[in-house]
Amino acid sequence: MAKDKGQITIAVKLFAAYQEAYNQSEIILELTADSPVSAVLDCAIASYPELEQWRSLTRFGVNFHFVDPQTPLQDGDEVVLIPPVSGGNR
Repeated sequence: MAKDKGQITIAVKLFAAYQEAYNQSEIILELTADSPVSAVLDCAIASYPELEQWRSLTRFGVNFHFVDPQTPLQDGDEVVLIPPVSGGNR
């Protein structure tokens, strides 16, 4: 029998297209311990397939630091999905 790796709980801050899809600014997810941060994006796209268009353009932040998509998550981490943002001219 395989050992259960356990679960972690993370907070996910949502902005732009992600916030619009979920209609809220933050969600709480439970994932398998040591899941990569990219698993958060996989969950978002599984829930809202229209977000697929942002997959290759989204950057990840964990606890106020930009991270690689394969960075393992820890219990209590705060994750930010950062889609492309356009600015305007004044």
